[in-house]
Amino acid sequence: MKTFPPSDCPILPETPEAPGVDGLALRRAFAGLEDAVARGLVPGAVAAVGTAAATLHRQAFGWAALTPERRPLDAGARFDLASLTKIVATTTLLLRFLERGRLFLDQPVASVLPAFGAPGKGQVTFRHLLTHTSGLPAWKDLREDVAAGADPLRAVLGEPLERPPGAAVVYSDLGFITLGQALSAIGGAPLDVLVRREVLAPLAMAGTGYLPDGPARDRCVATEDLPQRGGVLTGVVHDDNAHLLGGVSGHAGLFAPCADLERFCRLWLGEGRLPGGDGGAGGRLLSPATVRLATSDQTGGASRRGLGWVLQPNPFWVPADLCSPRAYSHTGFTGTSLLIDPGAGLFAVLLTSRVHPTRENNSAGAAREVRGRFHNAVWGALGAPAAAG
Repeated sequence: MKTFPPSDCPILPETPEAPGVDGLALRRAFAGLEDAVARGLVPGAVAAVGTAAATLHRQAFGWAALTPERRPLDAGARFDLASLTKIVATTTLLLRFLERGRLFLDQPVASVLPAFGAPGKGQVTFRHLLTHTSGLPAWKDLREDVAAGADPLRAVLGEPLERPPGAAVVYSDLGFITLGQALSAIGGAPLDVLVRREVLAPLAMAGTGYLPDGPARDRCVATEDLPQRGGVLTGVVHDDNAHLLGGVSGHAGLFAPCADLERFCRLWLGEGRLPGGDGGAGGRLLSPATVRLATSDQTGGASRRGLGWVLQPNPFWVPADLCSPRAYSHTGFTGTSLLIDPGAGLFAVLLTSRVHPTRENNSAGAAREVRGRFHNAVWGALGAPAAAG
């Protein structure tokens, strides 16, 4: 197993950037991740831990590809983010538009996307889509529509509700596909152009984007071996529906390296500002009020959600037993996750390639084990209890 030393991100125990962090315990957390890769729970992993001020440690383990030939994984590799796209791209872009007065949360989506306004959906709002309470189905196999000669996007927008808006929290890819189209209509440009201009460029996330090509594709981590799509997917979106939608969608399609996601997490820990004036005009991309709203409970019950973000308790909560009640998270099917904890002042990025070479080679339980043990070991490195919620 090849391990790449994080020379650019040394562990910084007991410094202003890392108050109360036990450096030895943090090293043990990364050693545990290395052991999980060696045990074959995932083929490879890149992880980083940090605060609003700095990344404390970043390290890569294992392989970017096992087949058709082995390729070592390094910390700069780009991962298919899968559903982290919902947070990094779609949710953040929507919040930018919200702050500019270009939409409001309880505005009907059909007011800007008439094709969505079929019978029963006229009352579905942006808040409903962001909180997965729209009443839309969780998923739809667009391959069937394409095989029948239908336009896949039209099929999504025409999908009827399964339940009244607001009646239940049901995680829905269709809702975020719809959000992506609505934002494109509001912004007057394709979704990938808007995300680049409004989110990625201001945050200097230069390695992140849709549809990687050339050298960028060569830096991508392999996902699944799908003979029906030409073999091992590398730099091509894994999600079938995102692929049928051209690789650019509100629910999936984004690729990113770990370092870019660290900047994204630092933005949120900084309540919308990156330190050093490098997060857009004046260092700020979002207002503190927007960050607090997006990370506060919008749904209640046993499946709590903010705007896009997953809160505790929730069946989709990233395993982490030691974080504070203020923490929020999101995961991606390919094995990616973000965990941000304002109470502890800490974030963790964990990128794995759990669907390579096939989604059957590792159960979802194995990926949860990797995440849960890593997060607990990281938060256990804090020298003081996390702040109360």
